[in-house]
Amino acid sequence: MKHTGQHAVVTGGSTGIGLGIALGLAGLGQEVTITGRDADRLDKVAAMHPRLHALEMDVTQEASVRDGFKSAASLRGPVTVCVANAGIAEPAPFRHETLDHWRQTMTTNLDGTFLTFQAALATLDRDEWGRMIAISSIAGLRGLSGAIAYTASKHGVIGLIRGLSEEYMGSNITFNAICPGYVDTPVVERNAAQIAESRGMSEEEARDLLARGNRHKRLLSTDEVTATALWLCSHAARSVNGQAIQISGGHVT
Repeated sequence: MKHTGQHAVVTGGSTGIGLGIALGLAGLGQEVTITGRDADRLDKVAAMHPRLHALEMDVTQEASVRDGFKSAASLRGPVTVCVANAGIAEPAPFRHETLDHWRQTMTTNLDGTFLTFQAALATLDRDEWGRMIAISSIAGLRGLSGAIAYTASKHGVIGLIRGLSEEYMGSNITFNAICPGYVDTPVVERNAAQIAESRGMSEEEARDLLARGNRHKRLLSTDEVTATALWLCSHAARSVNGQAIQISGGHVT
């Protein structure tokens, strides 16, 4: 496909998986708007590549999302590639789960993805080419002990992808979810620190514990997720639609 002249938006694009995908798309020639809540961090990351553009945006706030996409589209054109990556992963055993934490997780991970795609699609005509990609998780395909809200939210993201793929069937817009296992990102670093503190182990031991959650017993690298996203944006993946693609070192579902 022709990447030059295309405009992508990657939410949560200043770190981890989002940053890897944003840099990958920019490297192919796309203008990439990266969003997040930390304006200073966004500006520093945008300086890494001339095709990265910072946009402060909070996916939990409807006005922020809709206004942000309108602004980005007015500057760089319709959003032909949208990667809904922004999310939170804060574990909590079910008996200690609070309604506030449940709602915060749903608002960020599921509502945020809904708003992101709706705002992106508003910049496109139905017959235009487009790629809508959600970063879900293997927790969206199976139960994850100790993270009930996260698991439910990521299952919801996959349901959203499947519904949208049916609603837009026959158009030039596809919808897919990428479902990684544990990836070596700042999220894993934070979770490892929490596990180490609660279980009285070293952070390295906690990282090894998380790595064993992947079938091949290794933490994934962000480049593995980036490569999958770039493939989904290619002409070769034009008939891949409504899928939940696992990257977990082995069979999960």
